[in-house]
Amino acid sequence: MALRLYDSATREVRDFTPLQPGKASLYVCGLTVQSEPHVGHVRSGVNFDVLQRWLRASGYETTFIRNVTDIDDKILAKSADQGRPWYNLGYEMHRELDAAYASLNVARPTYEPLATGHIPEIVALIEELIAKGHAYAAEDGSADVYFDVRSWPTYGELSGQKVDDMEAAADADPRGKRDPRDFALWKGRKVSEPETASWPSPWGLGRPGWHIECSAMAGKYLGPAFDFHGGGLDLRFPHHENEQAQSRAAGRPFASFWLHNAWITTSGEKMSKSLGNSLVIPEVLKQVRGIELRYYLVAAHYRSHVEFSFEALHEAAAGFQRIEGFLERAASVVEEIPADGVPCADFVNAMDDDLGTPAAVAALHETVREGNKLLADGDSPALRGVTASVRAMLDILGLDPADPAWGPASGEDEKLTGALDVLVRGVLDERAQARAAKDWARADAMRDRLKEAGIEIEDTPEGPKWSVN
Repeated sequence: MALRLYDSATREVRDFTPLQPGKASLYVCGLTVQSEPHVGHVRSGVNFDVLQRWLRASGYETTFIRNVTDIDDKILAKSADQGRPWYNLGYEMHRELDAAYASLNVARPTYEPLATGHIPEIVALIEELIAKGHAYAAEDGSADVYFDVRSWPTYGELSGQKVDDMEAAADADPRGKRDPRDFALWKGRKVSEPETASWPSPWGLGRPGWHIECSAMAGKYLGPAFDFHGGGLDLRFPHHENEQAQSRAAGRPFASFWLHNAWITTSGEKMSKSLGNSLVIPEVLKQVRGIELRYYLVAAHYRSHVEFSFEALHEAAAGFQRIEGFLERAASVVEEIPADGVPCADFVNAMDDDLGTPAAVAALHETVREGNKLLADGDSPALRGVTASVRAMLDILGLDPADPAWGPASGEDEKLTGALDVLVRGVLDERAQARAAKDWARADAMRDRLKEAGIEIEDTPEGPKWSVN
Protein backbone atom coordinates (compact mmCIF):
# COMPACT_ATOMS: atom_id res chain seq x y z
CA MET A 1 0.00 0.00 0.00
CA ALA A 2 1.31 3.46 -0.92
CA LEU A 3 1.66 6.14 1.72
CA ARG A 4 -1.64 7.98 2.14
CA LEU A 5 -2.05 11.11 4.24
CA TYR A 6 -4.90 13.43 5.19
CA ASP A 7 -4.54 16.72 3.33
CA SER A 8 -6.14 19.55 5.30
CA ALA A 9 -6.51 21.56 2.08
CA THR A 10 -8.59 18.98 0.19
CA ARG A 11 -10.06 17.49 3.40
CA GLU A 12 -9.40 13.94 2.26
CA VAL A 13 -6.87 11.16 2.61
CA ARG A 14 -4.94 10.86 -0.62
CA ASP A 15 -1.89 9.13 -2.05
CA PHE A 16 1.47 10.78 -1.65
CA THR A 17 3.21 11.26 -4.98
CA PRO A 18 6.50 13.12 -4.47
CA LEU A 19 7.29 16.12 -6.62
CA GLN A 20 10.72 14.60 -7.20
CA PRO A 21 10.86 10.79 -7.46
CA GLY A 22 12.55 9.21 -4.47
CA LYS A 23 12.66 12.48 -2.53
CA ALA A 24 10.41 14.13 0.07
CA SER A 25 10.45 17.74 1.28
CA LEU A 26 8.86 18.82 4.54
CA TYR A 27 8.46 22.23 6.20
CA VAL A 28 7.07 22.42 9.73
CA CYS A 29 6.28 25.60 11.63
CA GLY A 30 8.32 25.44 14.79
CA LEU A 31 7.72 27.35 18.00
CA THR A 32 7.91 30.99 18.94
CA VAL A 33 10.56 31.00 21.67
CA GLN A 34 8.75 33.14 24.21
CA SER A 35 8.46 30.69 27.14
CA GLU A 36 9.27 27.16 28.28
CA PRO A 37 7.79 24.47 26.00
CA HIS A 38 4.97 22.38 27.42
CA VAL A 39 3.54 19.00 26.42
CA GLY A 40 1.16 20.61 23.94
CA HIS A 41 4.05 22.34 22.20
CA VAL A 42 6.24 19.27 21.78
CA ARG A 43 3.46 17.08 20.39
CA SER A 44 3.95 18.66 16.97
CA GLY A 45 7.69 18.02 17.18
CA VAL A 46 7.13 14.35 18.02
CA ASN A 47 4.41 13.81 15.39
CA PHE A 48 6.41 15.27 12.53
CA ASP A 49 9.54 13.50 13.74
CA VAL A 50 7.61 10.23 13.26
CA LEU A 51 6.62 11.37 9.76
CA GLN A 52 10.18 12.14 8.71
CA ARG A 53 11.37 8.83 10.22
CA TRP A 54 8.71 6.94 8.25
CA LEU A 55 9.56 8.78 5.05
CA ARG A 56 13.22 7.84 5.44
CA ALA A 57 12.34 4.23 6.37
CA SER A 58 10.17 4.11 3.23
CA GLY A 59 13.19 4.97 1.11
CA TYR A 60 12.67 8.70 0.55
CA GLU A 61 15.63 11.06 0.67
CA THR A 62 14.03 13.56 3.01
CA THR A 63 14.76 17.26 3.51
CA PHE A 64 13.11 18.45 6.71
CA ILE A 65 13.01 22.16 7.62
CA ARG A 66 11.59 23.30 10.97
CA ASN A 67 11.87 27.01 11.72
CA VAL A 68 12.12 28.95 14.97
CA THR A 69 10.36 32.30 15.38
CA ASP A 70 12.79 34.38 17.42
CA ILE A 71 11.25 37.85 16.96
CA ASP A 72 7.60 38.46 17.72
CA ASP A 73 5.20 40.77 19.60
CA LYS A 74 4.97 38.30 22.49
CA ILE A 75 8.74 37.95 22.79
CA LEU A 76 9.10 41.73 22.94
CA ALA A 77 6.33 42.07 25.52
CA LYS A 78 7.63 39.29 27.77
CA SER A 79 11.22 40.44 27.61
CA ALA A 80 10.11 43.96 28.55
CA ASP A 81 8.13 42.61 31.51
CA GLN A 82 11.20 40.66 32.65
CA GLY A 83 13.58 43.58 32.13
CA ARG A 84 15.88 41.72 29.77
CA PRO A 85 16.86 42.00 26.08
CA TRP A 86 14.43 40.27 23.73
CA TYR A 87 17.23 38.28 22.12
CA ASN A 88 18.36 37.01 25.53
CA LEU A 89 14.87 35.69 26.27
CA GLY A 90 14.61 34.11 22.83
CA TYR A 91 18.03 32.48 23.14
CA GLU A 92 17.28 31.01 26.56
CA MET A 93 13.89 29.68 25.50
CA HIS A 94 15.41 28.25 22.31
CA ARG A 95 17.83 26.28 24.49
CA GLU A 96 14.88 25.09 26.62
CA LEU A 97 13.15 23.95 23.44
CA ASP A 98 16.24 22.08 22.24
CA ALA A 99 16.48 20.36 25.62
CA ALA A 100 12.80 19.38 25.50
CA TYR A 101 13.16 17.91 22.02
CA ALA A 102 16.33 16.06 23.03
CA SER A 103 14.61 14.60 26.11
CA LEU A 104 11.99 13.08 23.78
CA ASN A 105 14.43 11.93 21.08
CA VAL A 106 13.06 14.32 18.48
CA ALA A 107 15.67 14.13 15.75
CA ARG A 108 17.13 17.37 14.51
CA PRO A 109 15.76 18.57 11.16
CA THR A 110 17.93 18.99 8.09
CA TYR A 111 18.05 22.67 9.05
CA GLU A 112 16.40 24.89 11.66
CA PRO A 113 16.35 28.47 10.34
CA LEU A 114 15.70 31.53 12.52
CA ALA A 115 13.40 34.31 11.39
CA THR A 116 16.00 36.96 12.26
CA GLY A 117 18.53 35.24 10.00
CA HIS A 118 16.39 35.71 6.88
CA ILE A 119 15.55 39.41 6.72
CA PRO A 120 16.93 39.84 3.14
CA GLU A 121 14.75 36.98 1.84
CA ILE A 122 11.71 38.35 3.66
CA VAL A 123 12.20 41.87 2.30
CA ALA A 124 12.68 40.50 -1.24
CA LEU A 125 9.43 38.51 -1.03
CA ILE A 126 7.51 41.57 0.21
CA GLU A 127 8.90 43.65 -2.65
CA GLU A 128 7.75 40.96 -5.06
CA LEU A 129 4.22 41.01 -3.62
CA ILE A 130 4.07 44.81 -3.87
CA ALA A 131 5.23 44.67 -7.49
CA LYS A 132 2.51 42.14 -8.32
CA GLY A 133 -0.19 44.29 -6.70
CA HIS A 134 -0.86 42.02 -3.74
CA ALA A 135 0.71 44.15 -1.00
CA TYR A 136 1.02 47.83 -0.15
CA ALA A 137 2.87 50.12 2.22
CA ALA A 138 0.71 52.03 4.68
CA GLU A 139 0.30 55.71 3.79
CA ASP A 140 0.55 56.88 7.41
CA GLY A 141 4.37 56.85 7.50
CA SER A 142 4.44 53.93 9.93
CA ALA A 143 6.61 51.76 7.61
CA ASP A 144 3.97 49.02 7.93
CA VAL A 145 3.34 46.84 4.87
CA TYR A 146 0.18 44.75 4.42
CA PHE A 147 -1.04 41.91 2.24
CA ASP A 148 -4.19 42.87 0.36
CA VAL A 149 -6.45 39.85 1.00
CA ARG A 150 -9.05 40.95 -1.56
CA SER A 151 -6.39 40.95 -4.27
CA TRP A 152 -6.16 37.17 -3.99
CA PRO A 153 -9.50 35.60 -5.05
CA THR A 154 -8.94 32.25 -3.33
CA TYR A 155 -8.02 33.71 0.07
CA GLY A 156 -9.69 31.54 2.71
CA GLU A 157 -9.62 28.28 0.75
CA LEU A 158 -7.33 26.44 3.18
CA SER A 159 -9.55 27.08 6.19
CA GLY A 160 -12.80 27.03 4.22
CA GLN A 161 -13.79 30.63 4.96
CA LYS A 162 -15.05 33.62 3.01
CA VAL A 163 -13.32 36.96 3.43
CA ASP A 164 -16.52 38.76 4.39
CA ASP A 165 -17.08 36.30 7.24
CA MET A 166 -13.60 36.75 8.74
CA GLU A 167 -12.76 38.91 11.71
CA ALA A 168 -10.25 41.72 11.40
CA ALA A 169 -6.57 40.69 11.55
CA ALA A 170 -5.30 41.73 14.96
CA ASP A 171 -1.60 41.65 14.15
CA ALA A 172 -1.09 45.40 13.55
CA ASP A 173 -2.66 48.82 13.96
CA PRO A 174 -5.73 48.85 11.66
CA ARG A 175 -5.40 52.55 10.78
CA GLY A 176 -2.96 51.91 7.94
CA LYS A 177 -5.02 49.12 6.37
CA ARG A 178 -7.26 49.27 3.33
CA ASP A 179 -9.28 46.38 4.73
CA PRO A 180 -9.30 45.35 8.41
CA ARG A 181 -8.62 41.75 7.34
CA ASP A 182 -5.35 42.65 5.61
CA PHE A 183 -2.41 41.20 7.56
CA ALA A 184 1.04 42.60 8.28
CA LEU A 185 4.04 41.63 6.19
CA TRP A 186 6.36 44.21 7.71
CA LYS A 187 5.91 46.06 11.01
CA GLY A 188 7.43 49.51 11.29
CA ARG A 189 9.38 50.11 14.50
CA LYS A 190 7.45 51.77 17.32
CA VAL A 191 9.15 54.23 19.64
CA SER A 192 8.45 51.90 22.56
CA GLU A 193 10.36 49.02 20.96
CA PRO A 194 14.13 48.49 21.32
CA GLU A 195 16.31 49.57 18.41
CA THR A 196 17.82 46.09 18.26
CA ALA A 197 14.42 44.67 17.28
CA SER A 198 14.37 46.39 13.90
CA TRP A 199 16.10 46.12 10.54
CA PRO A 200 16.37 48.48 7.58
CA SER A 201 13.97 48.04 4.67
CA PRO A 202 12.71 50.10 1.70
CA TRP A 203 9.74 51.17 3.86
CA GLY A 204 11.70 52.09 6.99
CA LEU A 205 13.08 50.40 10.08
CA GLY A 206 10.99 47.48 11.24
CA ARG A 207 10.69 43.73 11.56
CA PRO A 208 8.89 40.95 9.70
CA GLY A 209 5.33 39.91 10.34
CA TRP A 210 4.80 36.39 11.60
CA HIS A 211 3.41 34.85 8.42
CA ILE A 212 5.89 36.15 5.84
CA GLU A 213 8.89 34.61 7.58
CA CYS A 214 7.76 31.02 6.94
CA SER A 215 7.03 31.65 3.26
CA ALA A 216 10.49 33.14 2.83
CA MET A 217 12.31 30.37 4.69
CA ALA A 218 10.36 27.53 3.05
CA GLY A 219 11.15 29.03 -0.35
CA LYS A 220 14.84 29.45 0.43
CA TYR A 221 15.45 25.87 1.54
CA LEU A 222 12.80 23.83 -0.29
CA GLY A 223 12.15 25.90 -3.41
CA PRO A 224 8.90 27.37 -4.76
CA ALA A 225 7.10 23.98 -4.57
CA PHE A 226 7.55 21.24 -1.97
CA ASP A 227 5.70 18.18 -0.71
CA PHE A 228 4.51 18.79 2.86
CA HIS A 229 3.77 21.71 5.12
CA GLY A 230 2.93 20.82 8.71
CA GLY A 231 2.08 22.30 12.07
CA GLY A 232 -0.48 22.37 14.83
CA LEU A 233 -4.18 22.58 14.02
CA ASP A 234 -4.33 26.02 15.63
CA LEU A 235 -2.01 27.34 12.90
CA ARG A 236 -4.34 26.53 10.01
CA PHE A 237 -5.90 29.98 10.35
CA PRO A 238 -4.61 32.59 10.13
CA HIS A 239 -0.96 31.53 9.90
CA HIS A 240 -1.08 28.82 7.25
CA GLU A 241 -3.90 30.49 5.34
CA ASN A 242 -1.77 33.60 5.08
CA GLU A 243 1.37 31.68 4.17
CA GLN A 244 -0.40 29.96 1.30
CA ALA A 245 -2.02 33.13 0.02
CA GLN A 246 1.12 35.28 -0.03
CA SER A 247 3.28 32.48 -1.47
CA ARG A 248 0.90 31.66 -4.30
CA ALA A 249 0.26 35.34 -4.95
CA ALA A 250 4.02 35.64 -5.50
CA GLY A 251 3.82 32.83 -8.08
CA ARG A 252 5.05 29.98 -5.88
CA PRO A 253 2.99 26.75 -5.92
CA PHE A 254 4.03 26.16 -2.29
CA ALA A 255 2.92 22.98 -0.44
CA SER A 256 1.30 19.97 -2.13
CA PHE A 257 0.02 18.62 1.21
CA TRP A 258 -1.07 20.42 4.37
CA LEU A 259 -0.76 18.30 7.53
CA HIS A 260 -2.05 19.38 10.95
CA ASN A 261 -1.68 17.64 14.29
CA ALA A 262 -4.49 18.02 16.84
CA TRP A 263 -4.27 19.59 20.28
CA ILE A 264 -3.50 18.21 23.69
CA THR A 265 -6.23 19.42 26.01
CA THR A 266 -6.72 19.67 29.75
CA SER A 267 -10.28 19.83 31.03
CA GLY A 268 -11.46 20.00 27.43
CA GLU A 269 -9.46 23.13 26.58
CA LYS A 270 -6.38 23.48 24.41
CA MET A 271 -3.24 23.36 26.52
CA SER A 272 -1.73 26.83 26.46
CA LYS A 273 0.11 29.34 28.58
CA SER A 274 -2.79 31.78 28.44
CA LEU A 275 -5.11 29.25 30.11
CA GLY A 276 -2.61 28.57 32.86
CA ASN A 277 -2.91 24.82 32.36
CA SER A 278 0.40 24.13 30.68
CA LEU A 279 2.73 21.38 31.79
CA VAL A 280 6.36 22.15 31.05
CA ILE A 281 8.53 19.22 30.05
CA PRO A 282 10.99 19.14 33.00
CA GLU A 283 8.07 18.90 35.44
CA VAL A 284 6.40 16.06 33.54
CA LEU A 285 9.71 14.19 33.35
CA LYS A 286 9.83 14.12 37.15
CA GLN A 287 7.05 11.54 36.96
CA VAL A 288 7.97 9.51 33.85
CA ARG A 289 10.98 9.04 31.63
CA GLY A 290 11.29 10.85 28.31
CA ILE A 291 10.88 7.61 26.37
CA GLU A 292 7.61 6.93 28.20
CA LEU A 293 6.27 10.43 27.49
CA ARG A 294 7.14 9.99 23.82
CA TYR A 295 5.36 6.63 23.78
CA TYR A 296 2.28 8.32 25.26
CA LEU A 297 2.32 10.94 22.49
CA VAL A 298 3.07 8.47 19.70
CA ALA A 299 0.35 6.00 20.73
CA ALA A 300 -2.37 8.52 19.82
CA HIS A 301 -3.13 9.35 16.19
CA TYR A 302 -1.66 12.72 15.23
CA ARG A 303 -5.09 14.04 14.16
CA SER A 304 -6.81 12.97 17.40
CA HIS A 305 -7.22 15.35 20.32
CA VAL A 306 -5.61 14.00 23.49
CA GLU A 307 -7.04 14.80 26.92
CA PHE A 308 -3.92 14.86 29.07
CA SER A 309 -3.88 13.21 32.47
CA PHE A 310 -1.09 11.79 34.58
CA GLU A 311 -3.16 8.65 35.13
CA ALA A 312 -3.23 7.99 31.38
CA LEU A 313 0.47 8.88 31.15
CA HIS A 314 1.39 6.33 33.82
CA GLU A 315 -0.75 3.68 32.12
CA ALA A 316 1.12 4.34 28.88
CA ALA A 317 4.43 4.11 30.73
CA ALA A 318 3.45 0.70 32.09
CA GLY A 319 2.56 -0.43 28.56
CA PHE A 320 5.94 0.62 27.25
CA GLN A 321 7.72 -1.09 30.13
CA ARG A 322 6.19 -4.38 28.97
CA ILE A 323 7.93 -3.88 25.62
CA GLU A 324 11.20 -3.08 27.38
CA GLY A 325 10.79 -6.15 29.58
CA PHE A 326 10.56 -8.38 26.52
CA LEU A 327 13.69 -6.85 24.99
CA GLU A 328 15.62 -7.34 28.23
CA ARG A 329 14.56 -10.98 28.53
CA ALA A 330 15.30 -11.62 24.86
CA ALA A 331 18.76 -10.06 25.19
CA SER A 332 19.56 -12.51 27.99
CA VAL A 333 18.54 -15.46 25.80
CA VAL A 334 19.53 -14.52 22.24
CA GLU A 335 23.23 -14.59 21.39
CA GLU A 336 22.94 -11.76 18.84
CA ILE A 337 19.99 -9.72 17.59
CA PRO A 338 20.13 -9.22 13.80
CA ALA A 339 20.62 -5.64 12.69
CA ASP A 340 18.44 -6.01 9.60
CA GLY A 341 15.07 -6.43 11.28
CA VAL A 342 11.96 -5.37 9.38
CA PRO A 343 8.60 -4.19 10.73
CA CYS A 344 5.68 -6.59 10.52
CA ALA A 345 3.15 -6.13 7.69
CA ASP A 346 0.42 -4.80 9.99
CA PHE A 347 2.79 -2.11 11.25
CA VAL A 348 3.73 -1.05 7.71
CA ASN A 349 0.08 -0.93 6.59
CA ALA A 350 -0.86 1.13 9.64
CA MET A 351 1.91 3.67 9.07
CA ASP A 352 1.08 3.97 5.36
CA ASP A 353 -2.55 4.65 6.31
CA ASP A 354 -2.21 8.31 7.38
CA LEU A 355 0.50 7.54 9.95
CA GLY A 356 -1.84 5.27 11.90
CA THR A 357 0.33 4.98 15.00
CA PRO A 358 -2.43 3.49 17.24
CA ALA A 359 -2.69 0.47 14.93
CA ALA A 360 1.10 0.44 14.52
CA VAL A 361 1.58 0.32 18.30
CA ALA A 362 -1.02 -2.47 18.50
CA ALA A 363 0.96 -4.43 15.90
CA LEU A 364 4.11 -3.81 17.93
CA HIS A 365 2.51 -5.24 21.08
CA GLU A 366 1.20 -8.25 19.16
CA THR A 367 4.74 -8.96 17.95
CA VAL A 368 6.00 -8.67 21.54
CA ARG A 369 3.36 -11.21 22.66
CA GLU A 370 4.59 -13.55 19.95
CA GLY A 371 8.15 -13.05 21.18
CA ASN A 372 7.21 -13.76 24.79
CA LYS A 373 5.83 -17.16 23.72
CA LEU A 374 9.06 -17.96 21.90
CA LEU A 375 11.19 -17.10 24.95
CA ALA A 376 10.18 -20.31 26.69
CA ASP A 377 12.10 -22.35 24.07
CA GLY A 378 15.29 -20.34 24.41
CA ASP A 379 17.39 -18.97 21.57
CA SER A 380 16.01 -19.63 18.09
CA PRO A 381 15.99 -18.04 14.63
CA ALA A 382 12.31 -17.19 15.16
CA LEU A 383 13.01 -15.37 18.44
CA ARG A 384 15.90 -13.47 16.87
CA GLY A 385 13.70 -12.41 13.95
CA VAL A 386 10.86 -11.25 16.20
CA THR A 387 13.24 -9.34 18.47
CA ALA A 388 14.87 -7.63 15.48
CA SER A 389 11.41 -6.73 14.13
CA VAL A 390 10.42 -5.18 17.46
CA ARG A 391 13.61 -3.12 17.47
CA ALA A 392 12.97 -1.97 13.88
CA MET A 393 9.44 -0.80 14.72
CA LEU A 394 10.61 0.98 17.85
CA ASP A 395 13.33 2.73 15.87
CA ILE A 396 10.78 4.10 13.39
CA LEU A 397 8.69 5.42 16.28
CA GLY A 398 11.80 6.89 17.95
CA LEU A 399 11.34 4.52 20.90
CA ASP A 400 14.26 2.10 20.70
CA PRO A 401 15.70 1.95 24.26
CA ALA A 402 19.12 1.14 22.75
CA ASP A 403 19.19 4.41 20.79
CA PRO A 404 22.12 6.47 22.16
CA ALA A 405 19.83 9.52 21.97
CA TRP A 406 18.17 8.26 25.15
CA GLY A 407 21.47 8.75 26.91
CA PRO A 408 24.11 6.07 27.31
CA ALA A 409 25.09 5.51 30.90
CA SER A 410 28.10 7.53 32.02
CA GLY A 411 31.04 5.79 33.63
CA GLU A 412 29.84 6.93 37.04
CA ASP A 413 26.32 5.62 36.35
CA GLU A 414 27.77 2.28 35.33
CA LYS A 415 29.71 2.09 38.61
CA LEU A 416 26.56 2.87 40.61
CA THR A 417 24.54 0.31 38.64
CA GLY A 418 27.22 -2.30 39.23
CA ALA A 419 27.34 -1.56 42.95
CA LEU A 420 23.55 -1.73 43.20
CA ASP A 421 23.52 -5.02 41.30
CA VAL A 422 25.94 -6.56 43.85
CA LEU A 423 23.74 -5.43 46.75
CA VAL A 424 20.50 -6.60 45.15
CA ARG A 425 22.04 -9.94 44.18
CA GLY A 426 23.05 -10.42 47.81
CA VAL A 427 19.45 -9.94 48.96
CA LEU A 428 18.19 -12.21 46.17
CA ASP A 429 20.64 -14.94 47.25
CA GLU A 430 19.30 -14.72 50.81
CA ARG A 431 15.76 -14.87 49.43
CA ALA A 432 16.64 -17.95 47.39
CA GLN A 433 18.04 -19.65 50.55
CA ALA A 434 14.86 -18.79 52.45
CA ARG A 435 12.71 -20.24 49.67
CA ALA A 436 14.83 -23.37 49.55
CA ALA A 437 14.23 -23.75 53.30
CA LYS A 438 10.51 -23.07 52.68
CA ASP A 439 10.74 -20.04 54.95
CA TRP A 440 8.15 -18.19 52.88
CA ALA A 441 7.64 -15.39 55.40
CA ARG A 442 11.35 -14.49 55.28
CA ALA A 443 11.43 -14.73 51.48
CA ASP A 444 8.42 -12.41 51.18
CA ALA A 445 10.04 -9.99 53.62
CA MET A 446 13.14 -9.85 51.39
CA ARG A 447 10.99 -9.09 48.36
CA ASP A 448 9.03 -6.41 50.25
CA ARG A 449 12.25 -4.76 51.42
CA LEU A 450 13.44 -4.45 47.82
CA LYS A 451 10.04 -3.16 46.73
CA GLU A 452 10.16 -0.42 49.37
CA ALA A 453 13.45 0.68 47.78
CA GLY A 454 11.74 0.93 44.38
CA ILE A 455 13.18 -2.33 43.07
CA GLU A 456 10.82 -4.73 41.31
CA ILE A 457 11.59 -8.45 41.20
CA GLU A 458 10.36 -10.75 38.43
CA ASP A 459 10.83 -14.49 38.79
CA THR A 460 11.67 -16.03 35.41
CA PRO A 461 12.74 -19.52 34.27
CA GLU A 462 16.30 -18.14 34.07
CA GLY A 463 16.14 -16.85 37.65
CA PRO A 464 14.99 -13.60 39.30
CA LYS A 465 15.40 -10.34 37.32
CA TRP A 466 15.38 -6.94 38.99
CA SER A 467 14.61 -3.44 37.74
CA VAL A 468 14.23 0.00 39.29
CA ASN A 469 10.60 1.04 39.27
